[in-house]
Amino acid sequence: MAHVKNHDYHILAPSLWPLLASVAAFLMLFGAVLFFHDGGPWLGLIGFVGVLYVMFGWWADTVKENQAGDHTPVVLIGLRYGFILFIMSEVMFFAAWFWSFFKHAMYPMGEMSPIVDGVFPPAGIETFDPWHLPLINTLILLCSGAAATWAHHAIAHENNRKDMINGLAIAVILGLIFTAFQAYEYSHAAFGFAGNIYGANFFMATGFHGFHVIVGTIFLFICMLRAMRGHFTPDSHLGFEAAAWYWHFVDVVWLFLFAAVYVWGQ
Repeated sequence: MAHVKNHDYHILAPSLWPLLASVAAFLMLFGAVLFFHDGGPWLGLIGFVGVLYVMFGWWADTVKENQAGDHTPVVLIGLRYGFILFIMSEVMFFAAWFWSFFKHAMYPMGEMSPIVDGVFPPAGIETFDPWHLPLINTLILLCSGAAATWAHHAIAHENNRKDMINGLAIAVILGLIFTAFQAYEYSHAAFGFAGNIYGANFFMATGFHGFHVIVGTIFLFICMLRAMRGHFTPDSHLGFEAAAWYWHFVDVVWLFLFAAVYVWGQ
């Protein structure tokens, strides 16, 4: 019969989510441009709320598909490849900020540049001591990654939901502490974003990383809530696996930031 499914692929039903996502993203970015040109913030905020609504609804549908058994091994391969490509795009995003930082560090602009190079960090910039709060934050983020790994081992190899939830709770708490410490560090910075290339590179690189920490913390928190509802099994936990990959990516980026920006670039 024509309507009988005789393959392992999941054929999606017609959905408005892609169209709504496009409209909401356009409103958010167009509103941001207007805001930067002395316009009101409301159009951008409406678009932002729309993006959040689409994210919640679309991912909720994906979770329902998983619970309904639509994520067959073939489908899971496609989802894994898609998320790996997403992380690769994030790697290139941060590569741009590292490129900018290293370029200005090795070839600093001076008053007579390019005849005579300047100094880096620029004169008058008081950098952070990497061996105080930045080192503490590094240890906090690494411990959070270890907790996420513990949670993954618990569900994937031991089917131990209790340890999975405990590991995720620790990872989320440490992620929140990292964000709070970074906000404290920003509030005590002896330099600003504008007026110097060091501050611009520092805040763009560490700020976008901080944004990714917030996103990753939410990602892990949602996985913890799903684990408490019994959604994950040893054979079906791709949603959490993706969150763990993302969190380890955030860890690795921070290690490069710590080594390059805080230690080498001071």
